[in-house]
Amino acid sequence: MTYGFGFAIESLVAILLLLTILYCVRLNKQLRLLKADEQTLRVTIAELITATEIAERAIAGLKLTARECDQNIGERLRGAESLSGDLDRQIAAGEDLMARLAGIAAAARPAENKPRTPVTDAKTVVAAAAAFAVRARARVNGQAA
Repeated sequence: MTYGFGFAIESLVAILLLLTILYCVRLNKQLRLLKADEQTLRVTIAELITATEIAERAIAGLKLTARECDQNIGERLRGAESLSGDLDRQIAAGEDLMARLAGIAAAARPAENKPRTPVTDAKTVVAAAAAFAVRARARVNGQAA
């Protein structure tokens, strides 16, 4: 029986060794898969870092472009405001001149039989002045009618 008991213990140790070897083979496969996943993960991380750097450069370029556009638009807006003010002053001066020209033209016309009414409508004054300006330009250019 001692041989049977020794054989049983030896068999049990052999089975346990076999199970340990099989478990080690399984662990080895899992470690290989894990290392392969690690390499894939490293490649993915490297690609993400590259993409992040490209995105950062693109964002910096967009910020620079936006800043330049803001400056250009600001300059153009200030110029437009200046031109608008100049145009307002010139229009007011033109309306004043047109009113004076209309008064001079009315005074220079020979008196007719019918009574004349003073021109007070601004649109009428502007239209008369525009017609007068067209005739004056035609005379200056030698196209008098």
